Amino acid sequence: MPKREDPTGANQRGKAVNVCRPVGIFDSGYGGLSVLRELRREIPALDTVYFGDSGRAPYGGRDHGTVLDFSEQCVELLFAQGCRVVIVACHTVSCVALRHLQQRYGDEEHRVLGVTIPAAENAVRVSKGSIGFLGTKRTVASHTFLTEVHKLAPQCRVTEVAAPLLAPIVEEGWERSEIARQAVEKYLAQLPGVDTIVLGCTHYPLLRETFEKCAPPGVRVLDPAPFVASRFADWLTRHPQFQSPGTGGMRILSSGNTAFFSENAARFLGEQPPFIEHVAEHRGRLDFMPEGGEPTGQIVRRKNAGNL
Repeated sequence: MPKREDPTGANQRGKAVNVCRPVGIFDSGYGGLSVLRELRREIPALDTVYFGDSGRAPYGGRDHGTVLDFSEQCVELLFAQGCRVVIVACHTVSCVALRHLQQRYGDEEHRVLGVTIPAAENAVRVSKGSIGFLGTKRTVASHTFLTEVHKLAPQCRVTEVAAPLLAPIVEEGWERSEIARQAVEKYLAQLPGVDTIVLGCTHYPLLRETFEKCAPPGVRVLDPAPFVASRFADWLTRHPQFQSPGTGGMRILSSGNTAFFSENAARFLGEQPPFIEHVAEHRGRLDFMPEGGEPTGQIVRRKNAGNL
């Protein structure tokens, strides 16, 4: 896949500083746009390519093999667009597949970074010793966040709770609804005695206001995204070989309905998104495809053939 230019020419802003150009960010859907938002605030000149795999979301209930397959395709798509660094904004992939991706793709010219370690670092930094962590089923089952916290603070108590209802609520735009409040209270009830709550899915920050209203007094609710952005800026200063001038350009790719993606993206991004480019899986890889080409009705696979 050749590298494409931003078809809109939008969002060309920011001061002239040395940044990596472009940086790839991917998530299973909209949620990672909250990470992109913080990256653009932290480094306004950052050129970015974001991929939201909304056509195959959510990842949190997938088996390990599927998470690995999908994440490989996402990384390869972004590298093909000229990205030298890819940030895995999806906590599920960061907790389950990051080491695999780093070993498979990392070299002198390419790096894959995650969000789990910065989330753990930030939690340990502000907690008084009792952390609650909310994430998808697959994220929590990995216990990666727990492992990273105990590397930094072995005596810290960590309570991990799977919260599978929250991401779909946010995807539907119901974060200010009574349903959202009831779901948040349900999960908070499973975190007694914690002093810090980490929102371990990139969808959850849109529920932060509800969490803060429902959490006991004095409990801090953490969105890891700002700290992830800060740590990435620091990473760039320590890895000058990945720096090059940028202008704040932004491209967004989606495997789902692009009109629906565009309609909802501003809630996460904090600004109107550019033109959304459509990609889809084709023969085991992601490629730019016309939207609406997916088959409908009954599908029959030909004998001795890998194609439909």
